[in-house]
Amino acid sequence: MELQLLPLHWVYLSFIVFIMTLLIKRRDTTLLCVAGIFSLGLLATETLSGSVSGIFSSFIYATKELLGTIFIISIIVAMSRILIKTGVNEMMVLPLTKFMRTPALAFWGIGLIMMVTSWFFWPSPGVALIGAVLLPVAVRVGLPALGAAMAMNLFGHGIALSGDYIIQGAPKLTADAAGLPVAAVMEASVPLVIVMGVVTTAAAFWMMRRDMRNGTWRDGLVAAGKEAENGKPDVQSDTTELPHRMKQWLAALIPLLFIVDVAAMFLFRLQGGDATALIGGTAVIILMAVTVLAHGNKGLEQTTVYLIDGFQFGFKVFGPVIPIAAFFYLGDSAFTEIFGKPLPEGSHGIVNDLGVALANHVPLNQAVSAVTLTVTGAITGLDGSGFSGISLAGSIAQLFASAIGSGAATLTALGQVAAIWVGGGTLIPWALIPAAAICGVSPFELARRNLKPVLIGLAVTTITAMFII
Repeated sequence: MELQLLPLHWVYLSFIVFIMTLLIKRRDTTLLCVAGIFSLGLLATETLSGSVSGIFSSFIYATKELLGTIFIISIIVAMSRILIKTGVNEMMVLPLTKFMRTPALAFWGIGLIMMVTSWFFWPSPGVALIGAVLLPVAVRVGLPALGAAMAMNLFGHGIALSGDYIIQGAPKLTADAAGLPVAAVMEASVPLVIVMGVVTTAAAFWMMRRDMRNGTWRDGLVAAGKEAENGKPDVQSDTTELPHRMKQWLAALIPLLFIVDVAAMFLFRLQGGDATALIGGTAVIILMAVTVLAHGNKGLEQTTVYLIDGFQFGFKVFGPVIPIAAFFYLGDSAFTEIFGKPLPEGSHGIVNDLGVALANHVPLNQAVSAVTLTVTGAITGLDGSGFSGISLAGSIAQLFASAIGSGAATLTALGQVAAIWVGGGTLIPWALIPAAAICGVSPFELARRNLKPVLIGLAVTTITAMFII
């Protein structure tokens, strides 16, 4: 028997449309998401107290679901602070600078180092970890500061963050919203991330070299604080010195510890929360050890200072995500837990019900689904967060996969890739500030440079997804 769509379903769908409209207009969606939760609660409980309580309960539910992701990012940032302050980060990348002898080697070298670093440290701390050291080397061999910013940005905030295979924050959000295992989304994302990364970075490099040959290249340098002769802004001078020998040992030991973690993930088949916990525990140990070595008797207090700094960053980043995730979690099993009321008999979740209804009335196919997910992901990224809207991409992927009967993981991964590349820090100027600031260039000029390569990459990736679904 065909399930009859109820007002609950239509209200949920209406709010999705409203949220996407606000995203297109580059407006914040938190208020609308809370209104959506309240409206669904009113329909479910038929009481004012139940709907008001449901707002808070949904926030608690979303926070519990995201807590592991928030914590790992906070701890990684806290660890990166002490590594920057002690100069260990500089020692870690110093051996790699000898390979940067031409502008091309500098572009690809910075990009690949940034990608690997971002897998473990996340892109924003990664920019700080390597930018201050590698930028002067790149500029010295002829790579413009804007070119270095593009490399760090596209490889870090683009390739590394859109896959997020080590920390697994992005696939966790999209997989939860789509009702899929994290491993399934990660596996489906591999070919898409590779295609998107190769096409976009190759296009960006070719356009950069073409414009440099033609004399139309603009470096977009800005006066951001005190600038050195190479155009690099003055970085934080508040450093804590360690003996040179000790920094060498730490620079070798820290990457080795994370390599051991990765090996353990493969050996013991650790995924999702288990893999995140291993990385997080290692980061905490590194944070405490380096802090005690650097601050001596004050190490006890300073460890707490760095942790607070990291958690402030984590909750600042994820503060806007929690209300949005809270609304989209209602599209699945969270509905009953939050409001204490079961869905109508025969329902498999609001999103699944809408997908089945869509399949019965709209002739969807792989091509239409892939294009729609790319556009949806790109739109959700317009707020400059990248993470705030990927729950929506996951929900819509589940909806379309239910309609066409296949491709749930691929569609989810496609929406994730599009959302992260647009909003995670490659096209939205206010999301480009970390890379632009460390290179002393205009974030608007960086966004303009990234625009064509990213759009070309999205088009090719979408076509690739059509064949995979």
